[in-house]
Amino acid sequence: MNGAELLVKTAAKAGVEICFANPGTTEMPIVVALDSEPGIKPVLGLFEGVCTGAADGYGRMLDKPAMTLLHLGPGFADGIVNLHNARRARTPVVNIVGEHATWHREADPPLAMDIEKLASTVSGWQRTNESPTALSQDLADAVAASMYGQISSLIVPNDYQWEESAGDSIATPRFSFAPVGPDSIEQAFQLMRAHRKTALMIGGRALRRRGLLAAARIKAVMGCDIFTDGFPPYIERGAGLPDVVRVPYFPEPAIYLLSQYEVAVLAGVKEPVAFFGYKGIASQLLPQECRKFRLDTDSQNVIEALETLADVLNAPPYSKILASIPSEQARPAVPAGELTAEKACLTLAAIQPENVIIVDEGLTTSVGYYPLTAGLAPHSYLTLTGGALGYGMPCAVGAALACPDRPVIDFEADGSAMYTVQALWTQARESLNVTTLICANRSYNILKIELAHVGIESIGPRALSLIELDHPNINWVRVAEGMGVPAVSVNTAEGLAHELAKALAEPGPHLIEMILT
Repeated sequence: MNGAELLVKTAAKAGVEICFANPGTTEMPIVVALDSEPGIKPVLGLFEGVCTGAADGYGRMLDKPAMTLLHLGPGFADGIVNLHNARRARTPVVNIVGEHATWHREADPPLAMDIEKLASTVSGWQRTNESPTALSQDLADAVAASMYGQISSLIVPNDYQWEESAGDSIATPRFSFAPVGPDSIEQAFQLMRAHRKTALMIGGRALRRRGLLAAARIKAVMGCDIFTDGFPPYIERGAGLPDVVRVPYFPEPAIYLLSQYEVAVLAGVKEPVAFFGYKGIASQLLPQECRKFRLDTDSQNVIEALETLADVLNAPPYSKILASIPSEQARPAVPAGELTAEKACLTLAAIQPENVIIVDEGLTTSVGYYPLTAGLAPHSYLTLTGGALGYGMPCAVGAALACPDRPVIDFEADGSAMYTVQALWTQARESLNVTTLICANRSYNILKIELAHVGIESIGPRALSLIELDHPNINWVRVAEGMGVPAVSVNTAEGLAHELAKALAEPGPHLIEMILT
């Protein structure tokens, strides 16, 4: 068995079921080895940013790693934007990066670069393989490390992929969470008991159903308010679940909202900070005098930490918590008339089916969507954690492949969509049930809002040319159809409701361009 075969068999034994790939010459042995391992599905992305974004979406949905196969340093660099988003989301991802043959690197060939330094910017774990025989253990270690919610990057020289291994033993990942310590639970308990106004800020795994209900148990005893990041990586949402408040994007309303709290207990999340620095405004959003306490560590299971705290507080059991949360569904009516951002949000909330996965990269258009969803049918909601544009379309690919029995709706800004538009081709090739809603305001509207936020009310034509997406307008129907995805354009709320319902009733991908006024 050569090194590539050993690596692929180890991945399959470790539970890796999918590989998002854009391979090149240095990865050919692994490409060939995938032919002999039916347990791993290979999926081609036409751009590495699609592969890494899809791995992010897959990992967010299943809380287990997908594998990417990337070509040398430039291929990793092409995928690093969505690895940045995945790192911020604490998504388990395993990257396999092909490297030049060991004897060829000293010649400094054209594609050579320092992959180790590049990988270190986003990887919580990384290693460069040093022999074919070590490949199995290296891959098992990479998978285990990713399960803590981080990116693992294994760099594999081409000659070690081809060479025969000295042994055929297949390693198994060794993974377990660190135990939750009683001291941290006791400290949180004492802080919450001693202060009147407490914020419980949750993230990561805590935003899954079990974590949400554990947080609700704590709230039932302590009366604390539950918050999450402005851009949560994954949250279960809808009727029958606690309504978790997102911290606002701009620092002024966020600081105002959080100013009342004396204590903030953080679980699965870091202290919130402003997305950008604005002159005269603090970076930290919690009051300086607020006591901040992190309940868990990155190597612990945050759900276990929350449940332990709830038990120490003698909180009500899950059955009583579930009985106390409203389960009645409340959908808004479909609005009428020309499409605006508000009407697009209302229409989506009115039409989306139960168990849908919403991938939100709508930016300025989708701001009003989240508050509408607390009473909708249960669904999953994913957002742009790292702020690096181009995550939505690839993330939808990964989510659809992770959960093929669930519909996916990608609420997508037009400017952001152009970063990774190649994902439409993968959606068509894999016949994925993804409906993409393009928010066609034909500008980088967030930049206009940011300019207004800092007091710039008018700009000249040269600056405006860097913000507007016209001259020419992007023809989204033709773009999508060119990638093999059926598409329509709508400019009214009624038209959107009709086309969205139609797309959701049909198999395969669809794109709806929403012309916004």
